[in-house]
Amino acid sequence: MSAMNIVYEHEGNLYINVTNRCTNRCDFCIRYTPSGMDGIDLWLDKEPSPEQIIEALIAAEFKKYSQIVFCGYGEPLLRWEAVVEVTGYIRKNSSAVIRINTNGHANHAAGFDITPEFEGLIDVVSVSLNAKNAEDYDRICHCEFGKEGFDAMLDFAKCAKKHVGRVVLSVVDTISAEDIAECEKIAKKLGVEYRVRKFSK
Repeated sequence: MSAMNIVYEHEGNLYINVTNRCTNRCDFCIRYTPSGMDGIDLWLDKEPSPEQIIEALIAAEFKKYSQIVFCGYGEPLLRWEAVVEVTGYIRKNSSAVIRINTNGHANHAAGFDITPEFEGLIDVVSVSLNAKNAEDYDRICHCEFGKEGFDAMLDFAKCAKKHVGRVVLSVVDTISAEDIAECEKIAKKLGVEYRVRKFSK
C-alpha cells in the first residue's frame, strides 16, 4: 500500500484517507469525476491500520502542516476508532488544527453517539448537508439508510456541537440558489456555521 493512498497534500493542508467505504453515493462525489483528486490515486487496496496511518504521517512530515483533515475517498468516521487513535497521536505531536469531513452518519452506523470521543481532540467537524429535506437528500446522495439518513446527519451535527469547537454544515453549489438559501436556514437553526463548496469537475 502506497503512503500516497493514505495521506496527500491538497491546497496546503494534509489529508488522511482511512477508508473507501461510504454510506452515500452522491451524484457530485469526486470519486465519480474523471480527474479524481488532483490526479492522485486514492483507492485503497486495503484499509490502513492506525500504525500504518501514523507511519504515513511521519513520512509526510505532518508536523509542518497547520491543518490536518480526515477525508479521503470514503466516510472516515465509519472507522471512528482508528480516527480517534490517530488524532490522539497528532494532538500529542503537533499544534495543527484537526478537521473531519463527514457525511454525518457515524452515529447511525455505530448505533450510538460517538461524538464524546472528539472532546479535546477534534477542532472542526464539517458535515455535508447538501439538501434542504430528506426527500432531496436521498435523491441526491443515494443514502444506504434512505430518507432516515437526512435526520441522522442533522442529529449527528447537534451531538458534535456539544464536544467540538466548530461544526460546519456544507453544501455543494450544484443545487439551486433557492435550495442553498434553505440549507443556510437549517444551519442557522442548529446554531452552526455554513459553507457553500465548489463542485470539482
